[in-house]
Amino acid sequence: MRIFYIGCVKSSYVFLKELLENDADVVGVITKETSSFNADFVDMAPLCKKYGIPYLFIHNVNDDEAVEFIKKCHPDIGYCFGWSQLIKNDVIKIFPMGMVGYHPAALPNNRGRHPIIWALALGLTETASSFFMIEKDADTGDIISQEKVEITYEDDAKTLMDKLLTCGAKQVVSITEKFEYGGIKRVSQKQGNNWRKRGKSDGQIDWRMSSRTIYNLVRALAKPYVGAHFMLGEDEVKVWKVREVIDQDNNYVNIEPGKIIDVNEENIIVKTGDNLIELLEHTPITVKIGDYL
Repeated sequence: MRIFYIGCVKSSYVFLKELLENDADVVGVITKETSSFNADFVDMAPLCKKYGIPYLFIHNVNDDEAVEFIKKCHPDIGYCFGWSQLIKNDVIKIFPMGMVGYHPAALPNNRGRHPIIWALALGLTETASSFFMIEKDADTGDIISQEKVEITYEDDAKTLMDKLLTCGAKQVVSITEKFEYGGIKRVSQKQGNNWRKRGKSDGQIDWRMSSRTIYNLVRALAKPYVGAHFMLGEDEVKVWKVREVIDQDNNYVNIEPGKIIDVNEENIIVKTGDNLIELLEHTPITVKIGDYL
């Protein structure tokens, strides 16, 4: 089965590497040379060179140049993992067996943008690694493989991404074997919700939030993502890691959100809407006990 591959992020790299190590017949790759859009962009060219696979750098997979390159590779099926662009029907129709996409969420729920960030920011305890057939609308085609992935309290963006990629790498080998030898089962998607695109304001800490909401926001935007932030005057302070501190004895029930409760050599403790947050990794700032953030 001749596979044509499209992708430019960490999941794209991990899944392609797993396929090649399992002797899949990848006949061509479309990727990007650079990307200011994808926080987890990965250069796919070295992997393609290692395995002698023709590749093309492109910005729009629907361009004539991309279409001609795909056709010259004579693929049977397309795998598109980690490409933030809708693929037109004319491109999908090039592949006799269709195109397969990937979404790290529990389809049919949670379609759309930033699935790892939203799952953590919302405090979900479970997500999924989902492969589906690509149609003209995003993330709506038949599901062909889905595995649940637990989200623990300790997980952040990196650890959850690693869990999903470990799961997805096994799935992509399995579905490839099923496409080749039979056994693919398709499950049509029912109605579900769509997560919207996040903006910078979605990553801003408001100290009136609960400590759990702030904790979830920070871990959701941990590296490789852009980081949560709060404003200190005109300065933006990035926050990469925090710890919840529960006010079990209600010692701070009369303290306003944003007030600094303690400052030591490394960490700062701040009152939130309900409890306290200890800032563990952040942009260096100079503050003292009693100041307000």
